[in-house]
Amino acid sequence: MARPRTHDEALRLKLLDRAGELLAADGPKALSLRKLAADAGTSTTAVYSLFGSKPDLVNALYTEGFRRFGARMAGTPLTGDPVEDLVALGSAYRTSALADPHLYGIMFTKSVPGFEPNEDAEKLARETLKPLERIIRRAIADGVFLDVPPETVAVGCWAIVHGLVSLELTGNLPDEFDITGAYEAALRANASGWLRPQTSGTVPS
Repeated sequence: MARPRTHDEALRLKLLDRAGELLAADGPKALSLRKLAADAGTSTTAVYSLFGSKPDLVNALYTEGFRRFGARMAGTPLTGDPVEDLVALGSAYRTSALADPHLYGIMFTKSVPGFEPNEDAEKLARETLKPLERIIRRAIADGVFLDVPPETVAVGCWAIVHGLVSLELTGNLPDEFDITGAYEAALRANASGWLRPQTSGTVPS
């Protein structure tokens, strides 16, 4: 009799989380299917039946990371104020990274040399940034943000959140550093920097 699908899904997620932990702790050489099966209390046959091969497992890790990340981004409450909304999405980015640090490397740092996500995984990764792109495009179209290519703003926003989060995850920030407060302040300053200067309607006397 076939295993229940709920059992398969629970085991799949357990294996992915453990695979991410092995990869984050000891690098790609630690990602042995035999060791992964033993750590998860299952058989290598079960691993192969769920993922197929080691490259397929890495692709599944990448996909699961962006699935969780995308859910947090899409679920972020937005206000319609582009500065506040960019700060909120940046906070969701950090929340996702801290919740799943073992998946962050495979998502953003090419921690497995030679790995290239398949077409479906790449499409999913691109979709996770749609909320960011919509906010920026609308703010530019409405004359709230500077009239610059939307990609310039998007990459700038991504760079600052990725840089700060990466420093935090790798323990490269000073111990006395107020990470949460400084993170939000930096995001707000970056987002505010894209605002179009407002001209006054009054003429100085």
